[in-house]
Amino acid sequence: MSKQNMILRPVAEPQVIENAFTEDQHRRLLNVVREAGPYAPILAQHFSSPEEVVASLAGQLPEGVKPSWDMFLTPVFRGYLAKGHTVLHPEIEDCFFNQKFLDLVRGYWGAEYARPENMLFNLQGPCRGGDAAHIDAARFRGISMHTTPVWLMNIMVKSGLFNRWKAKKAQVISWYYKGKIGGGFTYWPDGPQAAPKQIKAPMWGRAVVVENEMMYHTAEATGPSALRHPKGLAFHSKLQADPQSDGWQITTDADVIQQIPAEEMRFLIHWGADIFMDYEELKVSLDHSDDLTHEQVFDIFLADLRARGERFEVPTDPIKDATFVDLLTRVYDPGKPLFYPPEPVEPSLAA
Repeated sequence: MSKQNMILRPVAEPQVIENAFTEDQHRRLLNVVREAGPYAPILAQHFSSPEEVVASLAGQLPEGVKPSWDMFLTPVFRGYLAKGHTVLHPEIEDCFFNQKFLDLVRGYWGAEYARPENMLFNLQGPCRGGDAAHIDAARFRGISMHTTPVWLMNIMVKSGLFNRWKAKKAQVISWYYKGKIGGGFTYWPDGPQAAPKQIKAPMWGRAVVVENEMMYHTAEATGPSALRHPKGLAFHSKLQADPQSDGWQITTDADVIQQIPAEEMRFLIHWGADIFMDYEELKVSLDHSDDLTHEQVFDIFLADLRARGERFEVPTDPIKDATFVDLLTRVYDPGKPLFYPPEPVEPSLAA
C-alpha cells in the first residue's frame, strides 16, 4: 500500500448524525442564503488556472493533455456564512456558535478544545459527479486560505512533508436535498486505494462529522442527466434565488440559462472548527511560535525534489508558475481512487 494511501486517511471513521439543525435553524439559514445571493461557481472563487484545479483534485491528466476550464466547470456555487471565527449574519449566530457541533468534533478527535472557524455552503441543482474526488483545503500554522491558494495547501497535505505544522480540523457537513436521483456523499475513509463508502440520499438534515482535509470525497451525481450541464454555463455564471418562486436560477451575462425547482436543489452546509488536543497545542497556535512561511514551504519542497533526483528550474514565482504546479502534482499526487461506485440510476432507465 502506497505512502499516500496511509497519509490520506481521516483521524477516525466519519460519524453520521440526523437532524443536524433544528427546523427553525434550517429555515433561517435558507432565508439568509436566498437573500444574500448571487453566488459564483466554486471554481471561480478558488483557482486562477486549470493547472491549480488538477493539483487539487485526485489524479493527473494524461501526458500531453493541457487542462482547460471547460474540463472542470460544473454548476456548483458557493457562499460564506462565517469566516475567520466570525459569523457574517447575526440571525444565525446560534448555528455557528453551535454547542452541539462543538461537542461532536471534540468527541471525534478526543480533544480538549474546539473553536468554530468557518461556515460555508454549496448550492447545486442537477450536476455530474463522476471522478471529481478531492480533499478540502487544509490549514497549517502560518498558512491558511486567507494567504495561500487551495492547490498549494492540498499538495502540502499529499506530500506528508508538513505534518509538524498541520492544524487539526473537523467539520460537520449537513445536506438538505429531496431529489429522486443521486445527491449522495461518496468518501474514501481508508485511503484512495481502498473501496469507497457512500451516504445515500434523500438527506434532509443528515450530516457527517469528519476530517475532510485528510479524506478523498465527492458528491454523487445529482438530478436528471440531461440537465447536469446547462447550456451557456460559464466561469462567470451566477446562481441566485428565483424571484418568482421558491426555486433558483442560473444566469450568464444577465440571461437565465437554467431554472431549478426547490426540490432539485442540493443545499450543503459546511461547518468547520479548529481542534486542539490540549492547552500546549492551543498555546503554540496562539503565540505563533512555530508558524510556516511561504519561503519555508518552497524551501522544503525544493530540498525534497532534489533528494528525489528531480530536474527542474527553480521558479521565480512558484505559487503562480504552472510548470512548477505540474511538477508538484506529478511527484506528490497519489492518483485517482482505484474504485468508484456506479452512477445513480435514473428511474426512467431502471424500468
